[in-house]
Amino acid sequence: MTTYLLAGGGTAGHVNPLLAVADGLRARDAAADVLVLGTREGLEARLVPLRGYELLIVAKVPFPRRPDRAAAVFPSRFLAAVAHVRRLIRERGVDVVVGFGGYAAAPAYVAARRERVPFVVHEANARPGLANVLGARSAAGVGAAFAGTPLRGAKEVGMPLRREIVDLDVAATRAEAAAHFGLDPARPTLLVFGGSLGALRLNTAFGGAWRDVLDAGWQLLHVTGQNSDLPDPGAEGYAVVRYVDRMDLAFALADLVVSRSGAATVSEINALGIPAIYVPYAVGNGEQSLNAAAAVRAGAAVLIPDAEFAPERVRADVVPLLGDAARREAMRAAAARTGIRTGTENVIAMIDEALAR
Repeated sequence: MTTYLLAGGGTAGHVNPLLAVADGLRARDAAADVLVLGTREGLEARLVPLRGYELLIVAKVPFPRRPDRAAAVFPSRFLAAVAHVRRLIRERGVDVVVGFGGYAAAPAYVAARRERVPFVVHEANARPGLANVLGARSAAGVGAAFAGTPLRGAKEVGMPLRREIVDLDVAATRAEAAAHFGLDPARPTLLVFGGSLGALRLNTAFGGAWRDVLDAGWQLLHVTGQNSDLPDPGAEGYAVVRYVDRMDLAFALADLVVSRSGAATVSEINALGIPAIYVPYAVGNGEQSLNAAAAVRAGAAVLIPDAEFAPERVRADVVPLLGDAARREAMRAAAARTGIRTGTENVIAMIDEALAR
């Protein structure tokens, strides 16, 4: 029996691909022992046990960003975290470690190297995090969701995706999706969403330009987010939804998407071959713009800067695309060429290679 230790967490961007790989390992070999290493503070503390995996806890030790008290105690705290993971590796008989970035990944990489256990790194974002940058230097295998990710030895393997996305038959599901949202399966549909909490910029823009979308002969499925107070005008063909727990149905109905460009979002949209307009979230280190860059270069997507996205840009850029079937079809074909549905299988193949060595 092989024992796998999957390390990562903090945000959904780290946890979801981790869980996709865990599910893939379990589906392939029910006898495999799949363990997850995470922190008490991260999203993994809730999601991992819900999925039926054992969560092993390691202390959250952020890398210091400035010379302060936290920086002074960082070496001892980090070494303590590494020592803890080393004990877990020995006690649980771990054969291979797989890291997905985040606070749990860094001590896992160091512990695996010191215990002479092979480890594999997967990076979801086009701009890698510090833990994965350091881990990639001595990893047995390095995979990236996007081509051109600046990690030593990285190869493009795609994003491990949720099975409901990987297995989605868009044509066969469209009627069910339309009924779910109260829309017409025969009419083209624009899907707008900004994540579970919503995106004020997208909501404001379409709150002022939704009539233009309907006047173009399209329907609008607008997922505003749980924090939004955008009013629902109750117009036929305009579905305003605060939260969607069946994004597979939303994607099945979408003929064009306007969204943020988180790594998972871009990967799922590309995998399904849907044309997209991305409005990257303008915070952090610019990774959302980089996540969308390959799709834009391939002709699968258009990028509009967040600061410029307003009702006027919807009318100037989005509405003309609604009326240009040839351009949308070219974008769809480019997305299908760019998208990867086998990210989970590709990461598992890297794990197998690391074990075989």
